[in-house]
Amino acid sequence: MSVRSSFTILKKVKLPDKYKLARFQRSPELGPKILFFSGGSALKSVSAELIHYSHNSIHLITPFDSGGSSAVLRKAFNMPAVGDLRNRLMALADKSLYFNPSVFKLFAYRFPKDESQNKLRDEFYEMAFGKHPLVADVPDPMRKIIKHHLRFFWQQMPEDFDFRGANIGNLVLTSGYLEYERHFDPVLFIYSKLVEARGIVRPIVNKNVHLAVKLDNGEVICGQHKITGKEVPPLRSKIKEIFLTQSLDDFEPIRVEIREKIKRLIGEAELICYPIGSFYSSIIANLLPSGVAKAIANNSCPKIFIPNTGKDPEAIGLTLEEQVLKLIYYLRQDAPESSPVQLLNFILVDEDIKLYPGARLSKLELMRFGVEIIRCKLVSKESYPYLDPELLVKALLSIV
Repeated sequence: MSVRSSFTILKKVKLPDKYKLARFQRSPELGPKILFFSGGSALKSVSAELIHYSHNSIHLITPFDSGGSSAVLRKAFNMPAVGDLRNRLMALADKSLYFNPSVFKLFAYRFPKDESQNKLRDEFYEMAFGKHPLVADVPDPMRKIIKHHLRFFWQQMPEDFDFRGANIGNLVLTSGYLEYERHFDPVLFIYSKLVEARGIVRPIVNKNVHLAVKLDNGEVICGQHKITGKEVPPLRSKIKEIFLTQSLDDFEPIRVEIREKIKRLIGEAELICYPIGSFYSSIIANLLPSGVAKAIANNSCPKIFIPNTGKDPEAIGLTLEEQVLKLIYYLRQDAPESSPVQLLNFILVDEDIKLYPGARLSKLELMRFGVEIIRCKLVSKESYPYLDPELLVKALLSIV
């Protein structure tokens, strides 16, 4: 399969490239730096598959979740959301090591929602002081590190903290974030070591801000949990604009800047992916902070959009082609001087184009922006109508 590109590094692509795949599989510690802008759980299976080929993937995650147990933590400690960070670290965990099952089991534990607060507080107290079987099963020195973070959380939490539905991994991350003066890097490093995560996970910004959208009907909605269509009914009108706000009660758009560390991570990538997941709250949300698109444009590696098959509640009214144009639009908001070809080169789709909303891609329209289409088998009989994680990973590794 031939693919023409403005970038000399990508002249010909064969999908899947069995020789590349075999080489990566032999030495995953030397695997390529594939970067994903994402959030939520859409890449969970893809991440778990990817670690067989590369331990160097980069995952920039949206910390804007405002629902469920994340909302309780954000309100209690005035902080960004940690749930999606924890989710991705767990997906990248190397579960083959002898001590990982106990750590993995503890960090995946979620308190029941239908239990009394007193009983849940007692259970957490047992964990913090090593008396709970889930903590006791963790070997030293990991157990001492985990107990330290749980005790610190116990000291910092409000008296009325609601443990219902709380995830232990999220509480450990929150504790480390607070102890390290509200910096994520140290605790994410420690957490990565505890679960042996085979990749780098960072929030796109370390800011306690929220997502908001303006709909075609004029309505403004603030809060990611109100946009995704998971905790509340799906949107009834097309999203006209998405932006960041200071709080759930403030509808005024704000700009936040990414750190130099994030710019460096983007600059180190060998392939940049706008992957499957909620179109606005996962992909576009990552591109809203200042400096993201400029860093993307400054990296000459290939950039690829991997759209969802089926229905995305957030992308109501958007055809596949319109999603591509929206993606370019938001990228150019931060990098208006950059040409589209510096920001997006390829769209990776399954052979069956009917699986996508709108069921068409105009080559003439996309060629105007320098964007090309790569069609290959991405949906298996087992995964239908969704992308098969193994097929997707093999395609990406063949392109890099």
